Amino acid sequence: MKIEKNRINVGLSQNRSAAAKFLIHSSYLLILILFFSACGSKSHKQFDPQKVNFSASLSPLYAGQLYPSLLLALNQADTSLSVSLTAPANNAVLRIVVDSSAFNYVTILQEILPSRGQTYTFHPSIKWKYDQLRLVRQHRPLDLTFSCYINDEEVDIENLHLDIRSVNECPLSLRSPDGTVVDTRFLFAAYVNEEHPAIQQILSDILDQGIVRKLQGYQSSRPSDVTDQAFAVWYYALNRGISYSSISCTPNPNPRANVQHIRFFDEVHNTRQANCIDACVFLASILRKIGLRPVIFVEPCHAYLGYYTDRKNKNIALLETTITSWVNFPQLRRSLLPDGQLPEKELDKISKYLTSNQLDDYRNRRISTDQVLILVARSLFDKASEYDRETYEANRDHFADPSNISYQQLDIQTLRQQIQPITGE
Repeated sequence: MKIEKNRINVGLSQNRSAAAKFLIHSSYLLILILFFSACGSKSHKQFDPQKVNFSASLSPLYAGQLYPSLLLALNQADTSLSVSLTAPANNAVLRIVVDSSAFNYVTILQEILPSRGQTYTFHPSIKWKYDQLRLVRQHRPLDLTFSCYINDEEVDIENLHLDIRSVNECPLSLRSPDGTVVDTRFLFAAYVNEEHPAIQQILSDILDQGIVRKLQGYQSSRPSDVTDQAFAVWYYALNRGISYSSISCTPNPNPRANVQHIRFFDEVHNTRQANCIDACVFLASILRKIGLRPVIFVEPCHAYLGYYTDRKNKNIALLETTITSWVNFPQLRRSLLPDGQLPEKELDKISKYLTSNQLDDYRNRRISTDQVLILVARSLFDKASEYDRETYEANRDHFADPSNISYQQLDIQTLRQQIQPITGE
């Protein structure tokens, strides 16, 4: 019995020792958990979001509307989006992370905030998915999420809800809440696309017309050679059957924005429809491709095309582009009789663009249908060249005044230094 009692005492002693060790280890573990918890709590509360006052915004000029045309034309020069915050410490390291969306990749901005208590504003260069922006043909919502980190600590998150507009929407002017008007009609130059791949075939088709032997820009010193090249482009537009069609009214929830829908080069070419500015950018694209220097003249509610006739850019010719719709050349060709002649009814439609001698020559088959259509095209070209001359001369001082935003002389070559063409899909 005594031996058994000793064994029990030893067992109890060992159990007490084990329990004591367990309590000691548990205490150490509890202390470590409390320590790290306290450290984590302290780290999480190091910077007060209310004092940092982080915010992300789109310039009030745009009233929540994001225009792909601006983003594509200006590329990284866009400064419409901004973030601001107050530095919580001296020389704090700021990192802004913009989450990815359907229209942008993850974007990171990192800066040093030198002075505590100072408010700083930055414009993140968003990494836009330009191929996706080009595909936006009707407005849709866009949410951007901005995360603010200071010294690697997440301080705050801001969500920005925007309305992304159609890429065809070209803002002509924007009025800020304080009444300041910003003219943005320079964006017309972004729709002039001399790089469009379809133009190569168009140039071949223009040469096949037989109007000119080569498209040489200003290599010739004779202004008439330049005019002939412009006429060859004009004749192509007539043969394409580009008719006038206005769709300038664009629904936009921003009452301070003056916006116009502009068709792209391929849309004009494929649909054969254009308003005054559509036709200007279409013809200007081809003229620029062959080496000529086009200019778009913008007046209140109207636009017409110009091009320099000499390499020194001293003399300028004009073209009223809507006149391409006065005669439908494809319809005339479809109406040809089996002998290749125009029916008298169709001939009557174009008789006012021909002299009596030219009509007699055609009726007596001394000139062909192709020849008479070239004569009609030349008559229309001459009318288009003179159509806007009076108003141009009357407004030359307005065009020369950069402060007069109602009249713009948009030299595409000059604007190319800042405005890139919006390429096709």
